[in-house]
Amino acid sequence: MNASMLSYMLFSCLLLSVQAHNCSVREIIRYTKHLLGESSVSCPCRETAVSSCSCLPIPEPGHELACFVEGTEHMLKNNILNHNTSNTIIARLNLTFQTQLDRKLCESLARGNQCQYKTKGNVKEFFNKILRTYQAINK
Repeated sequence: MNASMLSYMLFSCLLLSVQAHNCSVREIIRYTKHLLGESSVSCPCRETAVSSCSCLPIPEPGHELACFVEGTEHMLKNNILNHNTSNTIIARLNLTFQTQLDRKLCESLARGNQCQYKTKGNVKEFFNKILRTYQAINK
């Protein structure tokens, strides 16, 4: 391996670690795992039927942040989890996602300010999507 290849690899690793830091990856993963443990909401999401199950956007690639903001706002407005600790964590996640979107942090997750999705899911599916998304950055 020559010197330029080595410097390229070091630079790439540095960029990835900076993105992971700017994205508050560990914090988001920790909070999301906590919420998944707290959340017993795994009912099926049916947009047409009137149900107590919330349907939250499962984002298309590149629109994660906008959808995470939209989903967490919906959860806060509708008091989905009915638990003060959970609501505090959701509010913190919402603020983190909004900051990342506004400041153009985590560029791979925010190609647009609009939430684009093809499907919606329940609370558990939404949290799992957040978890998988940030775990992928953390690799």
